[in-house]
Amino acid sequence: MPRITAVVHTHNDGLRLGRCLETVYPCDEVLIIDHGSNDDTQQIARDYGAKVVGAAASVQSCIEEGWILCLDPRESLTEALSASLYEWKTEPLRSDVATFAAMLREETSEGWIEHPAAQTRLVPVNWQRWRGRLPAEDPAAIVLQGEILRFTLP
Repeated sequence: MPRITAVVHTHNDGLRLGRCLETVYPCDEVLIIDHGSNDDTQQIARDYGAKVVGAAASVQSCIEEGWILCLDPRESLTEALSASLYEWKTEPLRSDVATFAAMLREETSEGWIEHPAAQTRLVPVNWQRWRGRLPAEDPAAIVLQGEILRFTLP
């Protein structure tokens, strides 16, 4: 069964991090890469059982094997996406699939909007194509059922 490590980059996200971490239960571990928080972000992460490292650490140096699920601290997995991840972990891996994606819904002052294209979020630990803190889009990514919810309002 493949291992999934949720990776979340943080900076003073103590107010929003708990909601994110409550939804990553399909993951085998959680890695917080903290960018110098001076609030309670690191303590909250540890309270949820996450491993916390500084921004100088590379993701690949902290994870030996498996897959990386990349999230923003403002994001949460829907129950449907969590179920998809559990199901994905129990199926034999296809050798022709390198990445997986999820649809993103974002909270706005006008209501929820759905982004038009799925975002690549689940990649193997040896993935080399990054766009900042998230994987670069892979047009061949398989879209998982369920969504990532991004909360932007206070």
